[in-house]
Amino acid sequence: MLRQWSGQPGPEAEGEELWGQEMERLCSSRAPVRTLPYAMVDKRVILQLREPEGVQSSCWERWRRRRRTAGRRFWEAVRQLAQGFGLWEGALYQIGGLFGTGIQSYFTFLRFLLLLNLLTLLLTASFVLLPLIWLRVPAPGPALNLTFQCPGGHQPQPGLPKFHNQLWNVLTGRAFDNTYLFYGTYRAGPESSSVYSIRLAYLLSPLACLLLCFCGTLQRMVKGLPQRLFLGQEYRTPVSAKVFSSWDFCIHGWEAATIKKHEISNEFKVELEEGRLFQLMQQQSRAQRVCHLLTYLRVNVLIGLLVVGAISAIYWATKYSQDNKEESLFVLLQYLPPGVIALVNFLGPLLFVFLVQLENYPPNTEVNLTLLWCVILKLCSLGMFSFSLGQTVLCIGRNKTSCESFGYNACDYQCWENSVGEELYKLSIFNFLLTVAFAFLVSLPRRLLVERFSGRFWSWLDREEFLVPKNVLDLVAGQTVTWMGLFYCPLLPLLNSVFIFLTFYIKKYTLLRNSRASPRLFRASSSTFFFQLVLLLGLLLAAMPLAYVISSTHSSWDCGLFSNYSAPWQVVPELVALRLPLASQRALHYLGSHAFSFPLLILLSLVLTVCVSQSQANTRAIQGLRKQLVWQVKEKWHLVEDLSRLLPEPGPGGFPGFESPRFQASRPRSFCPGFPCPGSPDPRSHGPGPSPVGAAGPRPPRGGPRSAPTPACRFRFSSAAEMP
Repeated sequence: MLRQWSGQPGPEAEGEELWGQEMERLCSSRAPVRTLPYAMVDKRVILQLREPEGVQSSCWERWRRRRRTAGRRFWEAVRQLAQGFGLWEGALYQIGGLFGTGIQSYFTFLRFLLLLNLLTLLLTASFVLLPLIWLRVPAPGPALNLTFQCPGGHQPQPGLPKFHNQLWNVLTGRAFDNTYLFYGTYRAGPESSSVYSIRLAYLLSPLACLLLCFCGTLQRMVKGLPQRLFLGQEYRTPVSAKVFSSWDFCIHGWEAATIKKHEISNEFKVELEEGRLFQLMQQQSRAQRVCHLLTYLRVNVLIGLLVVGAISAIYWATKYSQDNKEESLFVLLQYLPPGVIALVNFLGPLLFVFLVQLENYPPNTEVNLTLLWCVILKLCSLGMFSFSLGQTVLCIGRNKTSCESFGYNACDYQCWENSVGEELYKLSIFNFLLTVAFAFLVSLPRRLLVERFSGRFWSWLDREEFLVPKNVLDLVAGQTVTWMGLFYCPLLPLLNSVFIFLTFYIKKYTLLRNSRASPRLFRASSSTFFFQLVLLLGLLLAAMPLAYVISSTHSSWDCGLFSNYSAPWQVVPELVALRLPLASQRALHYLGSHAFSFPLLILLSLVLTVCVSQSQANTRAIQGLRKQLVWQVKEKWHLVEDLSRLLPEPGPGGFPGFESPRFQASRPRSFCPGFPCPGSPDPRSHGPGPSPVGAAGPRPPRGGPRSAPTPACRFRFSSAAEMP
């Protein structure tokens, strides 16, 4: 509250003068009143003092102020209402309370992937599907007559399914060849006769979706940065802060209180386990650290050899499946590459977890290192699958007669975009079927057998442990396949959204009923950051082959939107020449030339220099603030020493005061790290007992007259110029 100072000379007059200076500064400042650290009554007084003398606010200004306040309150209410109706909020709260925030972060990550897929589907439907239906594109013309002789007497295969079994057609994607699920069904007339370019929208939609997903993932990754990146590796949150501030006093229900107790217990377990492992690492000798490093290298080299063998098996499985498409076991060979990929990615994480646990890492490091190797395995598997498929379909590194004439293997793949789309469709289907099969054919029977029978074997078997790295790996793999198929299967995000929605409930049932809590808990902050980093790697893996296909690969001659183009990107120069005026064309050519790239590079260098300079200035400011905090602690201890000298001594039989030997022995003499605080005795010159000489001179004898203490010298804060 604003104070009414008396006119007495001394400290009161000095305080009145300081308060007047502060009020003048507040009145002349342009900082918003709501950001000032004062009570609401003081803020109203400051707001009135800021008004010019004799001038009151107009009705228009008061109305704008009230409207701004009402709008802020409205949007806060809307945001709280949206959070209340958020998808799976109750389920996420329950999972976080029972199993910790680490496992909860997996389900939050799953919800984030669902939102990304729905956003991608919305963009594709808005810019491609709806205009295509509205414009009523004419039916496709007759198929192109290929006038070359294929080696071995093979002729181009028609796009009709060979099997009449509808179930197998659905599983292989042949049943949807004539739907908008695949690239071959999309048709458009000449660009000169259409108002809206379907080809350009179809080409730019996958690129825009990848860009939006990249921005959303990057923003989420920045928000999930671990605190220790900013506070330092040695910073640790005090356990007392969690003890006294963890409970939510708004909880009244028994079920909510039980979940909250489980959540606090899991947090304490994580904190204590990390502290114990940190102390063990600090106590290691140099020889132990060298042995630990050698063990680390040995285990990682072994895991690397396993990854190389796994991707080699995937390469040969894909090549064998594509080279034997005419065999009688064609339907089984269709799922040979997905089956090998699933087997490799099922056995790989189990071996990785076993090998990484031998190194005795902290829980977060163990999970992140295991996840790193699992990601390398999964992304290398998908990359090798894409390369093997491109080598067969697009004749990468192979010489064939059809490839020389048409730019792709026209003998075996008449519409190669549909063939690639079918392979990615089968990967998505197979991943989801594996999730359902493991939940109801492995985890559920295992839980029932463990509950029904007793014995040493069943106790050793126990319920399935919910492995976060394996489950995150499956999500990243499915999302990467979806991004890879945006050009070949525009509606694949719809299929993946359905799979993710069902996967949430399947995994929740598996976690709550069939799984057990992991004894090695970990924190959600660092794992969430790592999840987003893994997702970015998957996005880059999906963007590289897509960029190559759009810019350098010849499209199929008789299907799709780009049947008359040497590459899909050729539609962009054509539309620029047809739709834009000459001045705009020159501007675009200048933007793509070297004359523009050099100034742009110089500008980016300047921006980077400014950002680095600002970062260094912020670092120096943080160091200065830390020093100022140390000085404030010194000043507080100085005030405590003054108070201990001013308080009277207790009488006989009274309560021990600040100057009693019991209090002097129990009170810490140094609150500041590494050196004694002001007012405390020097340990080199005085003993552990009370100091005979204080900061104000010798203390009078007990019971004698006490002289007025001399005011102690206050500490002066260092100015901004003195700060380093």
